[in-house]
Amino acid sequence: MFGIDRIGGAPADENLGHAAGPELLPNVTGVILAGGQSRRMGSNKAVLPYGGVPLIERIYRQMSELFVETVVVTNTPELYPFLPCPKVKDQYPGMGPLAGIHAALNYSRTRYIAVVACDMPWISTRLIRELAGFRDGSDVILPEGDHGLEPLHAIYSKECIPFIEESLNADRRRIVSFFDRVKVQVMTLDQTSQIEPSLRAFRNINTVQEYQQSLENQVIGSTR
Repeated sequence: MFGIDRIGGAPADENLGHAAGPELLPNVTGVILAGGQSRRMGSNKAVLPYGGVPLIERIYRQMSELFVETVVVTNTPELYPFLPCPKVKDQYPGMGPLAGIHAALNYSRTRYIAVVACDMPWISTRLIRELAGFRDGSDVILPEGDHGLEPLHAIYSKECIPFIEESLNADRRRIVSFFDRVKVQVMTLDQTSQIEPSLRAFRNINTVQEYQQSLENQVIGSTR
């Protein structure tokens, strides 16, 4: 009943997927996780300049193309006064991205959330639309990249909350730690590559060198 399945067939929501236009996705809240300590960067990477705006603002603008509401999960909301959106604090501070997903699910007024990180400048709005099209009946929908599952470019349902809490209370902080207790659908690497051939949507920025390289390779505009 529970565990990981591969995505097959057409999206359950016929208004989404390949036929989707620029309309906002219903019953899904956008979430940007901004709780990392940026140790390797040496400064808050969320506010690094990127394309003329702070990196997190670039990501917020992309997410706003998809969702009625986008929220930022952060324990330092005072750092982001320029973002016109709710800022949500962790209920399990210091426990990483899984705690951020938990906080967002508890806050969300929709059944589903779409989660990305604040250091991913090339998120794929098209891929998020495709993943959202398979959400009915699933608790987690996520793509597979060239390094495995990509839980920070994924869809989560409120049904995950008690299982995430079990993991956090047991000090299991890996995002995938609760996947065996919920229904998970995975978009295979082949399927993901058809939508996002470069797979760059999953690349994040952790170091000064990666930031400088990303600026050199920067392409203005979101990945579609």
